[in-house]
Amino acid sequence: MKAGRLLLALPLVASLAGCISMAPEQEVPPVAAALPETFSEDAIQGEYTPAAWWLAFEDPVLDTLVDRALAGNLDLAQAAARAERASAQARVSRAALFPALEATGGASYSDTPVSGGAFSNFPGAPTRINNETYSVGLAASYELDLFGRVRNDFAAARSDAFAAEQDYRAARLATTAETISAYFDVVDARAQIATALLTFDVLRDRTVRTEERYRRGLTGSFELYQVRQDLRSVEASLPQREIALSSAENRLGLLLAEYPETVDELLAGMLTPRLVFEPVPAGLPADILAQRPDVAAAWERLEAARLRIGARRAERFPALRLTASTGAQGAVPGDAFRFDQNWLLSLGANLTAPIFDGGRIAANIRVARANYDEAAAAYGQSVLTAYREAVLAIDTYEEQRQRYRLIAAQLDEAMASRDLQAERYASGVGDYISYLDALRSMHQVESNLSSAARDVALARLGVHRALGGDWDLPETSSKGESE
Repeated sequence: MKAGRLLLALPLVASLAGCISMAPEQEVPPVAAALPETFSEDAIQGEYTPAAWWLAFEDPVLDTLVDRALAGNLDLAQAAARAERASAQARVSRAALFPALEATGGASYSDTPVSGGAFSNFPGAPTRINNETYSVGLAASYELDLFGRVRNDFAAARSDAFAAEQDYRAARLATTAETISAYFDVVDARAQIATALLTFDVLRDRTVRTEERYRRGLTGSFELYQVRQDLRSVEASLPQREIALSSAENRLGLLLAEYPETVDELLAGMLTPRLVFEPVPAGLPADILAQRPDVAAAWERLEAARLRIGARRAERFPALRLTASTGAQGAVPGDAFRFDQNWLLSLGANLTAPIFDGGRIAANIRVARANYDEAAAAYGQSVLTAYREAVLAIDTYEEQRQRYRLIAAQLDEAMASRDLQAERYASGVGDYISYLDALRSMHQVESNLSSAARDVALARLGVHRALGGDWDLPETSSKGESE
């Protein structure tokens, strides 16, 4: 009857479990709650669409490099392992929500003397006693989570797992961005070397002709020294440009976890990425920053810290643990399986409550609260940093687009000047040195344009990285929504 009353009481007690949580209410830090609605005052808003945005460069070599980096990057592999570990740890915490069931089996044998006992002097009394016991059974135990300690610990571990997954996404984004950046550095370094060689040839020809004019007394020493200085300057820049190319190729090798020979094979052909000049949508909603992996990870860690406050507070209150075991026991192995005759049953309930712990629980609550305050500050800082980076990246991209247009117009003028000097020289009106000067000027502008093209690509890359991915504009939308 007593066991029956205990079993009847279990559903009532279990219904109370999970109804109480000691965690504080969820709050958004004030600095994050004050985030502006858009990045500008324009009414049009954008929509976040995480996609393979680097495909817009329409470069199969770049696509291959990104794919290889995402598949083989060692930093990314470490982030993936950390995410898997956090997920497994969350599953470990989740196990405490369920009863534990174990199979038991035992065998014991004892052989003890009777001498010295109360009946040892009786005639015919045994001098030793042998005892054998065999048993099999099942044992179950379950802690009723009355005040949410187990649930909060599990939810905190789950938030940690989500944060680790966001860290993995951030690592993928960083790997992609660094690969694209290194690739455009390779493209620009090659273009700079090619342009420097052309300029060197022009200046060498110019130097020879200036020296001839100097010997004939048609020019002064100042012009001769200036031309020679320009020639040496271009010649001295070639090793630096080669170093820049080698450095960019080595960065690619590290990102791809490949040796230089493999990288050289991947970069053996012509590198012709298409420049992307589409503007960033005006009024892009600032709340898409929540899609940034680092911001999302900071929020999950804030949630984990909040839930652990509840778990530590719950340790102040009683804990109720239920146990049950059943099975069979006998003096020979076969009797241990005769459940109809040798069965046994044990039920128990154990209630424990802290009375004095030297301040351990209170100190743990203070630790949890301090961790929460730190996580709240970190989340606010991540939102501020993300907003600043996004605004700066968008402004930088617009400025670099404008700079490229200006240099492109300058190149048109330089090409027109070269053509004019070539026509004047061909018609006998102009001199060859003027043509060489115009050609040199054109190569210099070409070099500047190559760097400007790289800067445009990296600036657009910076926007993608600052926003955590891609964006798109819906045809009709009054409010941007994050996906």
